[in-house]
Formats: sequence, structure tokens, C-alpha cells
Amino acid sequence: MKLYIVSGLSGSGKTIALQVLEDMGMYCIDNLPAALLPALVGQLLVNNKDSRSLNAAVGIDARNLTSLETIPEALDELKALGAERHIIFLESEENILLRRFRETRRKHPMIGETDSLTNSIRLERERLKHLSLAADIRIDTTHTTPHDLRQLVREFVNLSHQQGVVLVFESFGFKHGAPLDADYVFDVRCLPNPYWQSELRSLTGLDEAVINFMHEHEEVSQMKDDIAGFLERWLPGFIREQRSHITIALGCTGGQHRSVYMAEQLAKHFFESGTTTQTRHRELP
Repeated sequence: MKLYIVSGLSGSGKTIALQVLEDMGMYCIDNLPAALLPALVGQLLVNNKDSRSLNAAVGIDARNLTSLETIPEALDELKALGAERHIIFLESEENILLRRFRETRRKHPMIGETDSLTNSIRLERERLKHLSLAADIRIDTTHTTPHDLRQLVREFVNLSHQQGVVLVFESFGFKHGAPLDADYVFDVRCLPNPYWQSELRSLTGLDEAVINFMHEHEEVSQMKDDIAGFLERWLPGFIREQRSHITIALGCTGGQHRSVYMAEQLAKHFFESGTTTQTRHRELP
């Protein structure tokens, strides 16, 4: 049995993520107390004992204060029951969450315990830290549309059926802020910048002319090898911890040339060595 746990900050897109899982045919329950997870799994296994596979999804949020403290024990019980659990954690930058709540005029679930919307968001983030740390994938919805989020959730579910770890290489621009969902962030702004070549300025790291420009500089190859070597050194440790997704973010100034090129090159390197890879370019259309 596969159990998908959807959690995260209010306003980050949890409802959309659960709707995607329901559309994919899963049995979904929103706002389930964490302490009831083992009982739910046990009941579903009994009711579907003749089925070869069963996928279910639950939403857990910060309103269940006492139940959240039992999350580590509940996750251990799920493992003992033989359920394969995958945690999807959604988050967003604080200023974006503030804007979303003000635009929709929704009431934050923590507002009764704090004196402001800002403190409510921070309290919620603190309460959900155990789920955030245990997440298989963290999705930063600061720069994503609902369509983008639906696609990311579908891709995660499809990749979770594969064996081994998935490496997600994400390019971004530092001037737009670093992604919150990255496990590692590498800064490639020290590399030669195609932006200063007038004929390359309007292109991206996906274009052959930019790729050829980057290939001409030895330090570019050295950085790629250094990052690849670091990841290869520590990848077995993540596999032992049963991590299914690792997001590696590569940042340059605008997220158009150098970071895109480096993400593509690293994804190709690990794909050729037999690792499942995925690329995501945050600043590109």
C-alpha cells in the first residue's frame, strides 16, 4: 500500500495537491489527525485485502496540535504495517502567503492563538517542522501557478513508483530568491556569464550557442565535476535513509543561462550513470 501524506503551510496549495491525488483515483481524507494514520491504514488494508495495490492520500495540517506531537511514532507504525508512505510538504515565502490571505480574505487557522497574520504563519511553520523534515519532497509554491503545482504532484506520484532515488535539478535566479524546497543550493554566479555576449543575451542555457560558450571555459567543467563528485559521495547516505527525492538547486543571477546549463549537464551526467533525474527551470517560461 502507498500512503501519500499532504501537509504544509496554509495558503501554499494543499487543497490543490489533494485534488490532484483524488483525480488520480486515490482514496483521500483531508485534515486527519496524525495519530489516526496507523488505524486508517490498517482498516484500508483489511477492506482491500484482495487488491494487489492500494493508494490513499491524507491531508494533515497544524490545527491538530496534540496529534502533531505523535507524528514520529505514527510514521514508525506505518512502516511496521508495511505501508509505503510518501510525504509531500508545500510551503511558500512569507510575503506571498500574506498576500494570498489578504487577497482571498480567508482566516488563517492559527489566528486565534496569535496577535497577527505574520505570527500565525510562523507558528504554523514551527508546528509542522517534523513533517517538513521528514518530507520526501518539498514544493515551494512561491513562483508556481496552480497548473504548475498539479503537474509537479503528478510527476512526483509517477516517479514514486520507481525504485531508487530521484534527483531533481532545479535552476533559479538569485535576484528572485532562492527556492525553499531545495535540499542543496549551489551558487554558479562565479562562472563566465553569457549575458554579457550580446548575441547570447536573449537565449537560455538550453540553446546550443550558450552550451558551446559554456563548454569553452575550463572552470565550468571543473565546477560541474566538483558538484557531481559531492553528490556521488553522499548519495548512498540518502538512499540508506530511504529518501525518494533530492532537490539540487543551481542558482545564477537571473536563472536564464548558467544555472539552466548546469542543471541540464548534471541531470545528463547522473542519468547516464543509471539514476532517475528530472530538471526544472523556475525562471523559464
